[in-house]
Amino acid sequence: MTALRYFFVFLIITTHFGCSTLTETPPVKTSIAPASKGPTLYTAKGCFSSMLNLAQRWSPDAMPFHMESEVNADATGQEGKATVWRAFFASRSRGTMKTVSCSGSRLPTSPALGFSDTPEIAYAANVPAAIFDPASFQTDSDKAFAVTLEHGGAPFIKKDPQQPILYVLDWDARKKQLLWWVIYGKSQTDRQGVCVVDAKTGAFTSAGK
Repeated sequence: MTALRYFFVFLIITTHFGCSTLTETPPVKTSIAPASKGPTLYTAKGCFSSMLNLAQRWSPDAMPFHMESEVNADATGQEGKATVWRAFFASRSRGTMKTVSCSGSRLPTSPALGFSDTPEIAYAANVPAAIFDPASFQTDSDKAFAVTLEHGGAPFIKKDPQQPILYVLDWDARKKQLLWWVIYGKSQTDRQGVCVVDAKTGAFTSAGK
């Protein structure tokens, strides 16, 4: 799967963004009040609009280029929901990027409750090609999860009802598609299978190990 190899190479590159930093004002934090003191689970679209608004308060031309869920003790990713989502935004005018988090978790290892962002840093050369139009994001993570059940995911859930599932949203520049990478595992390196879903149409694209 050429696209799958491209995806994981991209993730490896993006893990090194923190090597260069710029002077920045303290991260912005806004709170969201969960109904109880327990964790609050969200689908990706349940967080995305507010994350985009926060990013565009930082820079009006900020656009997304990557989004991912967090697997933790609160939620394993079942039904397309997580307590923590992170979205990465880039500003072409500034030549920088920042990460915005949406958290319904009270775990000490997770971002604080609510929406928060990190200081901006210079982005890597491959980032502009990965930027996508928010209007292309039509299929929510719960719908993507449902598609995976029909294309190899169901046996994993039957075997382990608490099967960890990681969700990654990325633009495939070669195919010119915004894609959900639904990873059956805690990470891209610790996985049992991957199902790729078109994030605009909700159509199944491919599956593999």
